[in-house]
Amino acid sequence: MANLEESFPRGGTRKSHKAEKPSQHAVEPDNLFDISTEEESTKRKKSQKGPAKTKKLKTGKREASKSGREKFEILSVGSLCEGMRILGCVKEVNELELVISLPNGLQGFVQVTEICDAYTQKLNEQVAQEEPLEDLLRLPDLFSPGMLVRCVVSSLDITETGKKSVKLSVNPKHVNKVLSAEALRPGMLLTGTVSSLEDHGYLVDIGVGGTRAFLSLQKAQEYIRQKNKGAKLKIGQYLTCLVEEVKSNGGVVGLSIEHSEISSAVATEEQSWSLNNLLPGLVVKAQVQKVTQFGLQLNFLTFFTGLVDFMHLEPKKIGAYSSKQTVKACILCIHPRTRVVRLSLRPIFLQPGRPLTRISYQQLGAVLDNVPLQGFFEKAGATFRLKDGVLAYARLSHLSDSKKTFNAEAFKPGSTHKCRIIDYSQMDELALLSLRKSVIAAPFLRYHDIKTGTVIKGTVLAIKPFGILVKVGEQMRGLVPSMHLADIVMRNPEKKYHLGDEVKCRVLLCDPEAKKLLMTLKKTLITSKLPAITCYEDAKPGLQTHGVIMRVKAYGCIVKFYNSVQGLVPKHELSDQHIADPEKVFYPGQVVKVAVLNCEPSKERMLLSFKLLSDSEPENESVETSQKKGRAVDVGQLVDVKVLEKTKDGLEVAILPHNIPAFLPTPHLSDHVANGPLLHHWLQAGDTLHRVLCLSQGEKPILLCRKPALVSTVEGGQDPKSLSEVQPGMLLMGFVKSIKDYGVFVQFPSGLNGLAPKAIMSDKFVTTPSDHFVVGQTVVAKVTNVDEEKQRMLLSLRLSDCSLGDSASTSFLLLCQCLEELQGVRSLMSNQDSVLIQTLAEMTPGMVLDVVVQEVLEDDSVVFSGGPVPDLILKASRYHQAGQKVESGQKRRVVVLHVDMLKLEVHVSLHQDLVNRKARKLRKSSRHQGIVQHLEETFGVASLMETGHLVAFSLTSHLNDTFHFDSEKLQVGQGVCLTLKTTEPGVTGLILAVEGPASKRTRRPARRDSEMVDDKEEEEDTDLIVRTKRKHGLAIGDKVTGTVKSVKATHVVVMLEDGVIGCIHASRILDDVPVGMSPTTTLKVGEKVTARVIGGRDVKTSRFLPVSHPRFVLTILELSVRPSELKKDSYSVLNTHSVNPVEKTEQYQAGQTVTCFFKKYNAIKKWLEVEVAPDIRGRIPLLLTSLSFKVLKHPDKKFHIGQALRATVVNSNVPKAFLCLSLIGPYRLEQGEIVMGRVLSVVPNKGLTVSFPLGKIGKVSLFHVSDSYSEALLEDFFPQKIVRCYVLSTEDRVLALSLRSSRTNRETKSKIQDPEINSIQDIKEGQLLRGYVKSVLSDSVLVSLGPSVVGLARYSHVSPCSPPKKDLYDRYLPKGKLITAKILRVNPEKSWVELSLLPSDTGEPDVFSACPEPPLLNPEERKEGAEERDLKGEEKKSQKRKEKNQQGQEEAGLSSQGKIEPQKLQRSRRGKRERQEPASEQERVNKRPKKSGAAEEDDSGVEVYYREGEETEQPGPLPMGQQTKPAEVPRLQLSSGFTWDVGLDSLTPALPLRGESSDSEEEEEPRHAKKKKGKKEREVEKQKAEKELSRIEEALMDPGRQPESADDFDRLVLSSPNSSILWLQYMAFHLQATEIEKARAVAERALKTISFREEQEKLNVWVALLNLENMYGSQESLTKVFERAVQYSEPLKVFLHLADIYTKSEKFKEAGELYNRMLKRFRQEKAVWLKYGAFVLGRSQAGASHRVLQRALECLPTKEHVDVLAKFAQLEFQLGDAERAKAIFENTLSTYPKRTDVWSVYIDMTIKHGSQKEVRDIFERVIHLSLAPKRMKFFFKRYLDYEKQHGTEKDVQAVKAKALEYVEAKSSVLED
Repeated sequence: MANLEESFPRGGTRKSHKAEKPSQHAVEPDNLFDISTEEESTKRKKSQKGPAKTKKLKTGKREASKSGREKFEILSVGSLCEGMRILGCVKEVNELELVISLPNGLQGFVQVTEICDAYTQKLNEQVAQEEPLEDLLRLPDLFSPGMLVRCVVSSLDITETGKKSVKLSVNPKHVNKVLSAEALRPGMLLTGTVSSLEDHGYLVDIGVGGTRAFLSLQKAQEYIRQKNKGAKLKIGQYLTCLVEEVKSNGGVVGLSIEHSEISSAVATEEQSWSLNNLLPGLVVKAQVQKVTQFGLQLNFLTFFTGLVDFMHLEPKKIGAYSSKQTVKACILCIHPRTRVVRLSLRPIFLQPGRPLTRISYQQLGAVLDNVPLQGFFEKAGATFRLKDGVLAYARLSHLSDSKKTFNAEAFKPGSTHKCRIIDYSQMDELALLSLRKSVIAAPFLRYHDIKTGTVIKGTVLAIKPFGILVKVGEQMRGLVPSMHLADIVMRNPEKKYHLGDEVKCRVLLCDPEAKKLLMTLKKTLITSKLPAITCYEDAKPGLQTHGVIMRVKAYGCIVKFYNSVQGLVPKHELSDQHIADPEKVFYPGQVVKVAVLNCEPSKERMLLSFKLLSDSEPENESVETSQKKGRAVDVGQLVDVKVLEKTKDGLEVAILPHNIPAFLPTPHLSDHVANGPLLHHWLQAGDTLHRVLCLSQGEKPILLCRKPALVSTVEGGQDPKSLSEVQPGMLLMGFVKSIKDYGVFVQFPSGLNGLAPKAIMSDKFVTTPSDHFVVGQTVVAKVTNVDEEKQRMLLSLRLSDCSLGDSASTSFLLLCQCLEELQGVRSLMSNQDSVLIQTLAEMTPGMVLDVVVQEVLEDDSVVFSGGPVPDLILKASRYHQAGQKVESGQKRRVVVLHVDMLKLEVHVSLHQDLVNRKARKLRKSSRHQGIVQHLEETFGVASLMETGHLVAFSLTSHLNDTFHFDSEKLQVGQGVCLTLKTTEPGVTGLILAVEGPASKRTRRPARRDSEMVDDKEEEEDTDLIVRTKRKHGLAIGDKVTGTVKSVKATHVVVMLEDGVIGCIHASRILDDVPVGMSPTTTLKVGEKVTARVIGGRDVKTSRFLPVSHPRFVLTILELSVRPSELKKDSYSVLNTHSVNPVEKTEQYQAGQTVTCFFKKYNAIKKWLEVEVAPDIRGRIPLLLTSLSFKVLKHPDKKFHIGQALRATVVNSNVPKAFLCLSLIGPYRLEQGEIVMGRVLSVVPNKGLTVSFPLGKIGKVSLFHVSDSYSEALLEDFFPQKIVRCYVLSTEDRVLALSLRSSRTNRETKSKIQDPEINSIQDIKEGQLLRGYVKSVLSDSVLVSLGPSVVGLARYSHVSPCSPPKKDLYDRYLPKGKLITAKILRVNPEKSWVELSLLPSDTGEPDVFSACPEPPLLNPEERKEGAEERDLKGEEKKSQKRKEKNQQGQEEAGLSSQGKIEPQKLQRSRRGKRERQEPASEQERVNKRPKKSGAAEEDDSGVEVYYREGEETEQPGPLPMGQQTKPAEVPRLQLSSGFTWDVGLDSLTPALPLRGESSDSEEEEEPRHAKKKKGKKEREVEKQKAEKELSRIEEALMDPGRQPESADDFDRLVLSSPNSSILWLQYMAFHLQATEIEKARAVAERALKTISFREEQEKLNVWVALLNLENMYGSQESLTKVFERAVQYSEPLKVFLHLADIYTKSEKFKEAGELYNRMLKRFRQEKAVWLKYGAFVLGRSQAGASHRVLQRALECLPTKEHVDVLAKFAQLEFQLGDAERAKAIFENTLSTYPKRTDVWSVYIDMTIKHGSQKEVRDIFERVIHLSLAPKRMKFFFKRYLDYEKQHGTEKDVQAVKAKALEYVEAKSSVLED
């Protein structure tokens, strides 16, 4: 701050300071403002008076250089900061933003939402209302260029080019934020915006909290009259106001906006301004403090100092300022951190409220030579003096093309430069220059410079679905719409154009105000030499020009030119020949040459013609030449011909008017193969054919073609004339010239040929090409390869490559064309003389005739006669007899289906629903079920099931779609789904339609049920059946807005504005996600969000596709709402190019920290599944989640779905598509690390083997298990138990570990009873140690003291009373016995340790005193002592075993809660093995799997399901070894059959874990026969009685004790008030005594007592209460309880439970009504539909279940359909018709053949309910599917297992052979 304060003191008394040491860097004296930043400032020096001058004289050079270094700096973007208040001028007003000119040539932007809060609120209302509000003005009406506004910098963003963009706000709340209500004083000049209109004035928002500012109408009159043209002020209008009066300590403020008062307003000391609240725009009186060549330093408001840079001095007084001079100045800006104030002395700013007058510069864009440089500023730019003396300024970035080429030496004062005027700074009244060569050379500087019709060059910036963005200049870009990318429609523009390509475009439209530039890349338009029509005045009659067809209508074509000028070509002007349907000939985007017929500029109407005036031929051309030229026929020319003669292969014709001979082959008469012979048959010599295409020229007869598709191609100019015009990817129309074994040759109208190889001839496997195509057939071909050298090209005829758009519209077009040709044949027939033929020509499908049966043929078809003409033959097939008995001579009514014009036969039907059609109005585009009645080669005739109307539909959806497998072919009588395109039968007699997906076909005609469905419901059903995917036109990087539809734990589903579905992953919501938070909770359903598209996921493969992928338009969009990605254009997109998931995970390095989101806990695999990003998933092994046992025991309690976790990437050697992560930091198994592991095995007397994640193994010695040894040390351990380990050593392959708490829990500092003995050096003589007996030798005992240390105790040192026999030593000192020993001698050299076990050395009892028969004890005492020890040991071990069982159960991940009887398990005490039996038995009981609730439900009991590790209750027989007390009979065995079981299968009570009391162990104490008791025995009995008493007291306190009275229950529910189990048992207790009211009261108590957070517990009670009311209450009481339950619990669960209650109590009517309510309320819930389906099937209503399924599919989202179909099929297998179930499975699998889960379920169901043949058939189908090898292996294994179980050895071998065959086939494919 030193330099700054020295130059610009802050005010107050001036303190004297010693001169500071000058900084060392040299500065040119001419550099004006060279301070690097505003923060670099120094403290003020001494006063600049006499003494300073004296000093200056003394130190001449030093002071001179010092004054040169007193430098100023003009504003640059770098010196701005957020919160800076600054004065600006409105430069430009757009609809959604203001462009603001700032001081020193800077520029900023104000968004429409930064005007004021009231205006923003109005905008939101307008958006919500979707129509403009009357009282809301647009920005151009609120602001005008030149207006001065006070702004605050709201943000500084970086653009995609790396430049800073300044975002400003004029919101008074932000600008005047520095003011408080108490600081307001009369005379203050503030800015505000009108916030509301009142009766007597306006409320003005001045942005001061707690203040209401009022502007009276009287004070506003003058402003309204002069400035507002008499209009009232509107909300958001920006005002400069003067505070007239302040009331209530700033609470109320009166304002004035009179011009005279505001323009003379000056800020004074009385207004108490401070550096904290100074505002830009204030006018102050100031005194010049210092004059420098760089500007002035002023003193104002007594205490403040500011600076004026040279740009803001008064131009007329430059050089005339002197110290102490008084001036008026306007504050320009105040820096919030450095408090530097900048001012302006320009007169225009000294009259507040007055706009700037000069807002533009006339020479903008001019290039100037030799402009002298006036001054250079190192951090900002340079100033230049123009020829007229005006000062100009160039920013630093505009002094050179790049930083590298910048040379500061070139910018010395006086040097001259070539520059261009690029802008004008209104705030500085300066022209802004650029010295960049690229800018000077640029042909266009602004949009204003670009003229329509100009050909310009540009660079491709981006390729979007809607077109290509092209950069045409600095800050200028234009759009080439997708229609204008080429002369023809381009499907894959990214193959031709690439980012950075230079392209030549022609400007179609330029709107400088809207900055809108549209261009074309159509070669014809760019190279056109014809005059361009840019306005209607240019269109003179007779003018010929090029245009583009925009729309094709029935009445003609609309052609568009430049500047949106357009005209109409009427139908009669389209061609010399009549065109019936222009849509078949012309297409949008087609470039055409037109002639202007007439134009009316005033009405903007223009008439055009395609019939061009032929005035181009020279008049002096000779007659002979013209005749010769006229006789020549060119390839591609359209001619009229006359039929001369019919031959076998076609027609010999003469080309008119010169009768040139030519030949028209039969296949070339039509695009439809079947119609060619028909036309050939009925065309006669002398007939004239119009618009026939010429395919060849030369001596031979000219080859002609009449195919409409080829004719329209040539007319539209889409036919390339040479191979150079052909590019890969183009779609061309041609015909099959010849068919070879290796492929098909295709010829195009211009004579070009191409080969379609066999491999890419069809999407289906091609065996014989002639099966797929015929010679002469019309085809669409896609160019795949062009070889210009060899003059050949390769083509693809696959439907997937040659799609012409929507298959439905193509199908309809082909149908219309075919029927139109048939109608043409009818007109030819009607010209014949024969009455029969004329009658056939007039006969149309749908006609009803009365006929007589003539005969019944052998194939059961019927021949009729007696029609309108005697010789007419009418036939009905067997199917069309409709099951009627037909005999010769009978009279019948038939309906005509089709007229065969070649065989002269009429196909008819006797079906009554066709004969007697229903008169019912049909809707266009409605969907209907139909039955196929007749099939021709190209189309079929079906009847609508509802009405009997005859409908025609095309059997092909494409010209290339000619081959169908037998399974794909339709059969007469088959059901089809049709979408109507017309509603009335036309001249053909048929309604036209298109067929829906083949998956909707049914094998046999579906019969309508007796009950009719209304139109609406039918339409909804069929609407579901034919479901189209919605396409989108979005690209990666686009910003979109949408509404949140659903919020899941890990993602949010968003419905975009055009109905497209998007998905926001949890990782794409916040920039910084706090650990433990679920980001998706920040979004709410219904909330509007703005997001950026970062990817698109394919619905079928779930793979993210690149934007160029053809299926990208059908993807589910992956979105991001991260604020950083919305603000900047440097967003991160998903990796869409790496197909292999491993490549995506390789970007993460081991040790890297990532944020991931918990998805689920896999209890079987023991890992957490997480998602790092939408396309990157991870796994966290359970042992790497925490070092806490509590967390590892119940990970599901610690981690919640969607929760953010901070994890570390673990390096794994196994390459998988998942990241391996850790929550405990970097995972290293190094010496000294503490890690969690699992016990792999327990080795008695040795230790444990422990496994770790990622495959490492370690061993724990017995001596490292605990700090305190015991004989039962390893009993607490079992496989899969989690242990905390300390790594001792990693030298061996197997790690050495320790479980001692002194190592694993160092902070606890627990006492170490047994120190570690790792070597003989750890032992000292005389030390007392404990160890384990290793073995007994003949003269000594070996004792293990550590993992590798063994000591020896001779017999003499074992016991003072040494028994003579070794077997006694073996008996008293078994292996593994824990003993205490004293070290007698240690010899480290020989590794010898001698021990003593004598009591005198160890202080412990003699080792033989613990023997079974110690010699020192009498028998009675021995017995009692043994019993006590046994009892204690048993209690301890039983407790440990119980913990072990519970822990083992949890570790094994037994999520299915086991069910055991609540009685205590009784244990025996007969030795170790017998003691372990009850424990293992309990384990078996605990681990018994939970069966389905439906199978186990019984009206007589309570079933309670516990969480893992808790006790549960179960009625029925008890396991062996368990007994029930007589008082504790199973609950609720009531004769009335009351049931609790409904709904209790989902109970999850909150009971705490409770241990087993010791009383159960004591109950089985052995009883002895009565005998006389001695004194000691009586004493023992007394002790036992006391123990028994204490035991009873403990039993009462034991939470596991079974209650026997109401008091017991009250005590229990007080201790566990949130346990629904206890409350239900309490209710059952009362119901057992038939005390219904008391049971109700208990339920009500429970509902009040249970915490509102325990939703599941409360729900359990509600279900019980519903059960109670259903059984014992009335319907009214049940309804009341139900309504309350729905109100307080999750409604869906309550509905489902009540439905189950009704069903089980056989109240089917009530259940049905309830389900109907549920289907209306929860129609989006899959569970409801499945429940209802099961309910309906359970009541044997198969028809109703079919309707339920249809409605379910209609209501549920598409992604649920497969699951629902599979579940319904399972229900049908179990409860309904197995055949129907198979039909559902078959239909589902025909649509989704690769859904292996559905196949698996189908196989399971067929094994259960079907025959062996059916099972084998399914297996055979599955193993021939084209699936991934892993899936195929699964099915082969299942097949093999099935045959092993049900088949013979031969069957097993057959399956193995098939598997081998599959493997060999796969390997051969890989080798190829």
